[in-house]
Amino acid sequence: MFVCTGNTCRSPMAEALLRSKIKKNKIKWWDTASCGINAEIGGSISQNSRLALLEEGITVEKFNPRQMTAKLINASTLVVCMTSAHKQALKDYNNVISVEDIMGVGAPDPYGMDVETYRKVRDLLSTVCDLIIEKFIKKYKD
Repeated sequence: MFVCTGNTCRSPMAEALLRSKIKKNKIKWWDTASCGINAEIGGSISQNSRLALLEEGITVEKFNPRQMTAKLINASTLVVCMTSAHKQALKDYNNVISVEDIMGVGAPDPYGMDVETYRKVRDLLSTVCDLIIEKFIKKYKD
């Protein structure tokens, strides 16, 4: 489960990127999702997030932002927050890490920025997803 603030930019990009990488690696024992601490219910993935993903051959159809709940967090094997502040908000859960824990730097919020900023965040999240596959997902294989 990827977590950001509004579930319109970073976490949906991370979800789509990891889903694509899972498929390419033929990983059948893992799935991914995303949510927001203050999700924009009724919204959609941001246009620049959609464009940045499309440039990588990833299409996002019918994405709806989802509000984070305790049930979602508890049902997840691993929760990856975009920043340390998001992680701090979920400090009562044992399955939570941050992008900073994985990469040494958090994923900045590109909301309202130009498409180049979204590309930089996409590329950072792509590397994060590669590391998640190597460090976490592959260890759960039977």
